[in-house]
Amino acid sequence: MSEKMLKFVKIGQQTPPKRSVENRSEDFKEIYGEYISEKAKEQSSRCSQCGVPFCQVHCPLQNNIPDWLKLTAEGRLKDAYELSQSTNNMPEVCGRICPQDRLCEGNCVIEQSGHGTVTIGSVEKYITDTAWEKGWVKPIKLKKEKSQSVGIIGAGPAGLACAEELRKIGFKVTIYDRYDRPGGLLIYGIPNFKLEKFVVERRTKLLKDSGIKFVQNFEVGRDSSLEDLRKKHNAILIATGVYKARNIEIFGNQLKNIFPAMDFLTASNKKGLGDKVQLFENGTLNAENKNIVVIGGGDTAMDCVRTAVRQKAKSVKCLYRRDRENMPGSAREVGNAIEEGVEFLWLSSPSKFLGENQVEAVEVQKMKLGNPDASGRRKPTLIENSNYKIDSDMVIKALGFDPENIPKLFNSENLAVSKWGTIKIDLKSMQTNIPGVFAAGDIVRGASLVVWAIRDGRDAAVQIEKYLNSNLSKKEFAA
Repeated sequence: MSEKMLKFVKIGQQTPPKRSVENRSEDFKEIYGEYISEKAKEQSSRCSQCGVPFCQVHCPLQNNIPDWLKLTAEGRLKDAYELSQSTNNMPEVCGRICPQDRLCEGNCVIEQSGHGTVTIGSVEKYITDTAWEKGWVKPIKLKKEKSQSVGIIGAGPAGLACAEELRKIGFKVTIYDRYDRPGGLLIYGIPNFKLEKFVVERRTKLLKDSGIKFVQNFEVGRDSSLEDLRKKHNAILIATGVYKARNIEIFGNQLKNIFPAMDFLTASNKKGLGDKVQLFENGTLNAENKNIVVIGGGDTAMDCVRTAVRQKAKSVKCLYRRDRENMPGSAREVGNAIEEGVEFLWLSSPSKFLGENQVEAVEVQKMKLGNPDASGRRKPTLIENSNYKIDSDMVIKALGFDPENIPKLFNSENLAVSKWGTIKIDLKSMQTNIPGVFAAGDIVRGASLVVWAIRDGRDAAVQIEKYLNSNLSKKEFAA
């Protein structure tokens, strides 16, 4: 190990090369290059193989990071892939979009000691992309299929992860989804420059080839009730995610050309997938030659500002009520946005939308930071008489997401929800108050990271298997 590892003192941190700002701003392709084999080995060899791997501790999936870094350093890529995929259903996705600076890389021991983190995410991406290229990623082949079936509502990361785990065990799995393509947020919410859509499409194709059935353009409550699905399947998982945009109630909110972030991102992603998108074609949801103002400081806001740059906006400004150090989004994404020409107006909050029929300007009020609030971040407060205006042809609100009214949508008013509208579950069994109905992902925990949704989906699969095995045992005993 001493020959292959512990090289962080001699070898510095190096990420894969980024495409130049001029080139990457012209298209929606991913901005990071791929490691060549020797660089992946070299960066992996920097791992200190510490006794308590904080990178693993701070990964929601508890990925065996030091072990697959060691295997990569030794050139054993197939073994590294097998270990990586044993705890993560979508390592190629997490390697691209996880905020590693807040999770594994941010807690790397050698990063804390001042030597620069091991570039874990880039190595994870390299391992899995190599596995796809070499044909090591195979569909699930069952020796025997079980008679029991599970219906999963939602084809996002939580639903897909749960479906794969249940299929490995042998259960019949059907995924129901309201959109025309599986993937949820991965396909329509995240831009190509962070996650090219072929990455998602090949993963969902793999699940289809594994015998998992997908029913698209299907809405529970419209095409079938939750109770109907319960009669059809032995267990149900609700993994719809949260898509209801949070609003900001200020003067002028009714003006045209003020849109929720998902409307803007979905139109762009559908256009990129080759769909005909009328609101994009007629210019309504197209940022070209417009002064764009994005409100918010999370990863969705960063997706919006960087999309607007690529759509050839005249100017792109991001309003955020705290400072850069207190932004909830990935610091790496903020840095990329700044490189690409986005202007950040820190400590700024919109107070009015101005215009006749459509928005023409945003009145902004300056803020200052006070004492920390419940989130641990310093609370912003208004500075009196600090208002000023900025021109705007389109405003995009990226203020976060809340759950939809699932009991009403599903025609299942007895389904229990929390005071926040998320679905209530027993935290141990992950079961709702309706027998045989489980829930996982953002619809339970609120808007969160893709990696947490994958973790929740995997955990749900464990609990659903226990439930189904218990019920089967009871039937056999009764017989």
